[in-house]
Amino acid sequence: MLLVAATGCGEDEDEDGVPDDYKVVAGTQLCGGNAISSDAAKALKVITGSSRFEASAEEYTVKQATADLADEYPRATVTNDFCRIYTPLGTPDFDLRITWALADGPPTSDSAPEFTELKMGELAVTAADKAYVFFACQSDKLGFPPDIHVVIGMRHWATPTEPEGDIQALKDAYATVAHSVSLAMAKELSCKNNGGLPTKPVLDPA
Repeated sequence: MLLVAATGCGEDEDEDGVPDDYKVVAGTQLCGGNAISSDAAKALKVITGSSRFEASAEEYTVKQATADLADEYPRATVTNDFCRIYTPLGTPDFDLRITWALADGPPTSDSAPEFTELKMGELAVTAADKAYVFFACQSDKLGFPPDIHVVIGMRHWATPTEPEGDIQALKDAYATVAHSVSLAMAKELSCKNNGGLPTKPVLDPA
């Protein structure tokens, strides 16, 4: 359900510098409306303390990210924006960035000590302020090549600080959101067997 921000409409809004179309939405409505599951929306509340967020920009959708990947494949060599998540105006600032990238192959190096490894896709790793999911995809949308290797990342975009709160709960929350977005992209890409991703996040260490 979309909720118009309580800043009113008309001239006052302009004077306050708030766009006329500014909206606040539930977590499940972010990133195009089919990337954030109900579990992932609950996880966003664990991370940010908020259950409402600024509405995503129109280009931040699973469909757009998938189209961009298909257009750039196999030349994509950089990390690309998937979606950005912000807490509403008048609340404590929180900026989350979700990205996609293509890798040359499955992850082979050891994970950094801050990460916990999880059994999702080729690999998932999660920390108290970030998570990454790696999955392989075969899809006729990409001409059914050998597996392409997709990396979905999610991180708190802020000056590095010590995370506050329940560290394990934060790790689980970041992993839950990263899994939700990864599964949505695998489905949009029509990856065989959803890229090996489970229907629910696996939070037990690998």
